[in-house]
Formats: sequence, structure tokens, C-alpha cells
Amino acid sequence: MSIQRRERKVVTVVFCDLVGFTTRAEHLDPEDVEALLSPYHERLRSELERYGGTVEKFIGDAVMALFGAPIAHEDDAERAVRACLAILDWAVEQDDVQVRIAVTTGEALIRLDARPEAGEGMASGDVVNTAARLQNAAPVNGILADETTYRATRGVVAYREADAVDAKGKAEPIPVWEAVDARARFGVDIAHEARTELVGREREFDAVRDTFERARHGPTPQLLTLVGVPGIGKSRLVYELSRLVDADPELITWRQGRCLAYGDGVTLWALGEIVKAQAGILEQDGPNEIAAKISSAVGDALSGTGDETWVESHLLALVGLAGETELGGDRRNEAFAAWRRFLEALAEQRPLVLVFEDLHWADEASGPRVRARGRSGRRRSRDAGQTGAA
Repeated sequence: MSIQRRERKVVTVVFCDLVGFTTRAEHLDPEDVEALLSPYHERLRSELERYGGTVEKFIGDAVMALFGAPIAHEDDAERAVRACLAILDWAVEQDDVQVRIAVTTGEALIRLDARPEAGEGMASGDVVNTAARLQNAAPVNGILADETTYRATRGVVAYREADAVDAKGKAEPIPVWEAVDARARFGVDIAHEARTELVGREREFDAVRDTFERARHGPTPQLLTLVGVPGIGKSRLVYELSRLVDADPELITWRQGRCLAYGDGVTLWALGEIVKAQAGILEQDGPNEIAAKISSAVGDALSGTGDETWVESHLLALVGLAGETELGGDRRNEAFAAWRRFLEALAEQRPLVLVFEDLHWADEASGPRVRARGRSGRRRSRDAGQTGAA
């Protein structure tokens, strides 16, 4: 007799339900029902898995997924809400799809040997029941999040207050918030709000500050890597350095990007974020606006050098225009050379700090090159599980 392996874990649970489908399917043949549900199931599975979730089960027109099991990440709640926002964006674009979604975070009992693909349930606990209850109360084409999820993601997701939900089996109404949009589509917000004084990190901050001073006053780029477990204070050190830069009377360029652990087309996401920030590109900008801003940024940095057209073509590919960026063979070397030329030109104008968030997620296509030194740039990177700066 086999013994089930179980473990208590903090997970984020997503419940998504197709609105009005039961009424529509009442008079349909079972094969027609399956034909209608299959594309819906496939799209939801795609979005949930793209952000690192695990689909535990499909229950008719409802879907349940877990973030944090079987594999946990430090940002599972954020991943879950971003996946829900992606599902909602897709549903709104469809003519005949409306959904209700709920997200809850809490402790659950996880079956480590469960096989979701075989229909075996992985999680059990009140956090699962609460998600099911909140999904029933969610507005049409809306996402309700419980308090734990809200507190974990309010820095990167915009919410509006919603009325507490009187849920079956609950003694008190459940406080909820409605997720509206991600505050930053290009990765996550990089602003850090410090509510307390920096304590116990004086030696580490001195090292960060000294590295910055060597980069600013010397001809050689400096690389500083901050390594540590989540929550140890790496982001705070980066924030303290940004405050030092802001207070400095010398004009210093600070650009920051994040390496993503999930999603499509994220190989060079951090570098793309840096270029977009330098060019002033906004999410709502169309292709013509993006191209014009890239051309202006290249002109400001490289005017009269003869490299403008070459660099501009590779920057357009990096930000998603001019086709896909091919990184094979000579094309790879040429692309990185052009991007480096642009950053070097910025560093020649004034001291330049480049911060790479979550560098431990960088893949082989970008990681080694990100770590490589430029000719005259001041470079700095920072990881979340590991963190770096140059």
C-alpha cells in the first residue's frame, strides 16, 4: 500500500469560470459542448502555464490552477495575478467569452505525488475553498483578490476597492479587491518605498557606494553583484544607491531593467526595458512613435559618428520592431556590438548606471553578454536570488 507524500505550502490559487456557459450548453449535444470548451481550456492553460502556474483541474467550464506548487517562486502571487490579467485581456477581445476570476493566497496541503494531468487533485485547504467562493462573487470580466494576495502584489498591480463578500461557510465577510491592471507591463515597478532607516547594512552599502565612485571617476567599468536569499535587503541597497545618485549635483544616467522568469519573448527583456526607458517609449506608443523615439535617442547619443543607422536597426529589433532578433552566429555578435555601442555612447556623455534586476533568470543568450564589460560604460546589475551591479 503506497503512502501519499504531503507537504504544507503557501500557494496562490486561481479559479476562473466561463460566464453563462451552463445556460448555453443546456440544449447542446455533448460533442458540441466539447468543441466550444476545448479552445477556452487550451487558452487558459497556455496563459497560466506561461506564468509558471499548474492547472490542477478543469471542472466543466471552470478552471483551477496553482502557483507555488509543485515548484515555488518568490513572486507566485504576482505571477498568478498577471496570468489572470492576461486571461481577462483575451476574454475581453472575444465576442462570446466572459469570465469571472478569483485569486487567493494561503497555506494548503499539497500532495507531492499527485498527477494533475491524470485528474488527481494536488491541493486542499481553506484557501482553495475561498477561491471557489470568491469566483462566484466576482464581477463579469473581473478579478477578485483576497487580502493576502492584495498585500503581496499591490506594489505591482493596480487595484480598486470592492465590497466584502459574504461567502458560504464563512463567519465574517471576506475583504476583497478588484485587480485592474499591472502597474508596469515591462517587467515590474522598480521604485522602492523605504519606510524605515537602513540598519545593519553599512558595510555592504559602503561597498556599493565605493564601486559607484570608482566607476564615476575612473576610465574602467565596474561590476558589482549582490547575492542573497529573497528578503535579505538587496533591493534596499539598490534603492539607497539610487537616492545617492539623485542627491548628487552631477547629472548621472540611471537605467534599470528586469530579467523575467516567465512569459514569451523575454530573452532580452531587461536590456529592452533599459533602451525603452532611455528613448522614453511608453506602453501605449504605436510602431511609428516607437521608431521615431528610437531614432531620436540614437541621434542624441551617436550624432556624427556614422554608426547611427547600424545601431538604430538593431535597437528597433530589440524593442520589438523590425522583426525578431536573431541571436545565432554572426548576427548575435553584431547585435550585441550595436547595443553595446549605444550604451557606450551614453556613458561617454555622463556617468551611466545600468541595473539588471533578477539576473539569475537571464538565459544563455543574454546572461554572459550582460556580464561582459563595455569599453567606457559604468555597468551595474542586481539579482533577486542573486543580485549584481556594474
